[in-house]
Amino acid sequence: MPVDAAKIEAFMGQVVADMSAGMSGVMANLGHKLGLYRAMAGAGPMTPAELARKTNTHERYVLEWLNNQAAGGYVEYDPKARTYRLPEEHAMVLANAGSPVFMAPGFDTVSSLWLDEDKVADALRTGKGIGWHEHHHRLFCGTEAFFRPGYRANLVDSWIPALDGIEAKLKVGGKVADVGCGHGASTIVMAQAYPNTTFVASDYHGESIETARQRAEEAGVADRIRFEVASAKDFSGTGYDLVCFMDCFHDLGDPLGAAKHARQALAADGAVMMVEPFAGDAVEDNLNVVGRMFYAASTAVCTPNSLSQEVGLGLGAQAGEARLREIIEEAGFTRCRRATETPFNLVLEARP
Repeated sequence: MPVDAAKIEAFMGQVVADMSAGMSGVMANLGHKLGLYRAMAGAGPMTPAELARKTNTHERYVLEWLNNQAAGGYVEYDPKARTYRLPEEHAMVLANAGSPVFMAPGFDTVSSLWLDEDKVADALRTGKGIGWHEHHHRLFCGTEAFFRPGYRANLVDSWIPALDGIEAKLKVGGKVADVGCGHGASTIVMAQAYPNTTFVASDYHGESIETARQRAEEAGVADRIRFEVASAKDFSGTGYDLVCFMDCFHDLGDPLGAAKHARQALAADGAVMMVEPFAGDAVEDNLNVVGRMFYAASTAVCTPNSLSQEVGLGLGAQAGEARLREIIEEAGFTRCRRATETPFNLVLEARP
């Protein structure tokens, strides 16, 4: 059949742009890990020699790195002075770990997909699953660091306040279960905000729980968090005012079983808060840059993790609110609503 030469050329341009972005992601990861972004933040225009001295790196390599960053629009280049500057707005995203929009650690999550490429290829051929624990360790640290700014910015300022009556309980002294807590980023944020509340944080991955305990000690909240190695269907305790599934429900092999267990673990007036990747209910609703990122993560991480477990429902990272509601209602919850949202998250509230 005849082909459109202009479409070919345009698509080639798109692929070259994607290859450029993929290779430049490695450069961004290096900028983060070597402290290049931090050294440029607030420093004004810099020469490669100045940046190299400040970061104890080699000037010749720094020059090439800076040119890559300038070509990608991450830094600004002044051709007359031959200096480079990291804009303050970019520093918020790339250099300031305390910023609510800090995204630099996310490149480690991207690198973990490349490192696990052979495992993912085998999964696509065979249909076998890949457990979270089977991935490269960069995935664990990168995911924690990528999600943490969002939790700091939203969890206690907007997400919990959006739940009906829950914030008041936690301020007085409540009981919270954080299911699939990973390295404990969300649990620690809540424990810092609600010192009168006690927390049980669980994850099936023992190494993540050990890291979470260390993080809690460092944050000074270990006395009110009990960490346990447990699945989403057998975490301990009852009478919870709040059960949280933070970016993990779609990863579960048996989300229905987990929802049923959460319902049984709740107090009569308790709530489940489910934070999930933002998605529309139809595929065409998600054909955008955020959906593209989440579908990639779903192919390599989320769906394989679900298929590695019993039932293996394989919801995927773009399940959408309607599908999540079906499971929540089948588990016996009588009320479910979208409490709030961000460009990256759906926050659902379920009541027994």
